Amino acid sequence: MNTAKSLKERIIMGIDPGTTVMGYGIIHTVGKQAEVLTLGVLKLDKYEDYALKLKKIFERTVGLIDEFHPDELAIEAPFFGKNVQSMLKLGRAQGVAIAAAMSRELSVIEYAPKKIKLAVTGNGNASKEQVAALLQKQLKFDFDKQYYDATDGLAAAYCHFTQNQLLQSTTKTKTVNSKIPSKKKASSWEAFVTQNPDKLKKKS
Repeated sequence: MNTAKSLKERIIMGIDPGTTVMGYGIIHTVGKQAEVLTLGVLKLDKYEDYALKLKKIFERTVGLIDEFHPDELAIEAPFFGKNVQSMLKLGRAQGVAIAAAMSRELSVIEYAPKKIKLAVTGNGNASKEQVAALLQKQLKFDFDKQYYDATDGLAAAYCHFTQNQLLQSTTKTKTVNSKIPSKKKASSWEAFVTQNPDKLKKKS
């Protein structure tokens, strides 16, 4: 890992897991600015052996980590559907990608699909095309429009970037509020009387 980066500078890797196509995107962020380092897809439909597909996912994830040295992995969580077999396969693909990241000591953050779409477009039910269009507008990059799985992976990284921005903003607000002086607690009855003369009732 690159330990020379400042706390405000991060490289975030995003993955949209799958056993037919795995989409990925990596962004470099400095403060409130973000730029695309790479994005692409790993096509797995040519492999018939399911175990081999998982091996390829692991190898590609590790290869990207070793090449770009990300600080974190943001990954899309499997969505709940009626097809149990599809969910099982997707969960395994996600697990292998997470294991690859952890083998390189990356922190891993999981985001629900709707959370990612909401962060990018403001609409949790946005289409792949809408997600890609908004990312292009925000990050100013070119891509082959037939590879929407790649922008889905990039969206996961961008979602984590926006969540970090929100967290930093909240932390700053709490820091400012914590500086507001509070009344000192009275250490004795005499001190309480001195500090709160208006609270005493005078006998007539």
